[in-house]
Amino acid sequence: MSERITESSSRYDNLEQMPVRELLENINREDQSVPVAVAGAIAQIEAVVHQVVNRMERGGRLFYLGAGTSGRLGIVDASECPPTFGVPHDWVIGLIAGGDAAIRKAVEFAEDDPQQGWKDLENHQVNESDFVIGIAASGTTPYVIGALEQCNRRGIGTGCITCNPGSPLAQTAAYPIEVAVGPEFVTGSTRMKSGTAQKLTLNMISTAVMIRLQRVKGNRMVDMQLSNQKLVERGTRMIAEQLGCSTEEAHRLLLKYGSVRKALEAQRED
Repeated sequence: MSERITESSSRYDNLEQMPVRELLENINREDQSVPVAVAGAIAQIEAVVHQVVNRMERGGRLFYLGAGTSGRLGIVDASECPPTFGVPHDWVIGLIAGGDAAIRKAVEFAEDDPQQGWKDLENHQVNESDFVIGIAASGTTPYVIGALEQCNRRGIGTGCITCNPGSPLAQTAAYPIEVAVGPEFVTGSTRMKSGTAQKLTLNMISTAVMIRLQRVKGNRMVDMQLSNQKLVERGTRMIAEQLGCSTEEAHRLLLKYGSVRKALEAQRED
């Protein structure tokens, strides 16, 4: 079995004796190493993005699968895609061991069932057009590994995000992403650096995928859902800047057509 770096002893000790300022400075010092670790995995992240885009262009979906913090991070990223990029809610789907109840409260031993992850995917009729990314800092979570094994047997694309190089999960996924952030500030607390690394990686994957799927124009979220006043105001500014019209006219066009993209396309066709 590979060395579980995420479980190795913290570089710091006697934490309870540290002044608050020292605690914060040391946590921040450790956090600064995370983007560097993610940068070292960009080639692996790129490979996953290409695989996801290829499948989604043919009508496939992206699934995130994890337990605990990893599962919650996948759900957060999936849930942000529809409002940010205006895509259907079933384009990116996040699943967590223990079901939706585990989003707020840990479900004991849910991650230890190697069959349940596949059952959860089956509930969504996962198929060969889809791509499944297993997320587990340790790289040893049975719920995730078991699901990816079943996916591999059925020709479903698999990737993973883990913080232990050479882990069972990385060996199972066809396209592994390994971000070795080293020991946590609090020994074994993978909600810290490992969680941050997973969040950064998920941001990169979903954003790059959506850009390649033409859900961004220039550098603007032209398909964002107008779900609050802030987003309506943002969309109004986009239209005004692009068309060189007044804010009032831009606001009228946005409300008439329902999205920045549709408003701009309609005006350019006129």
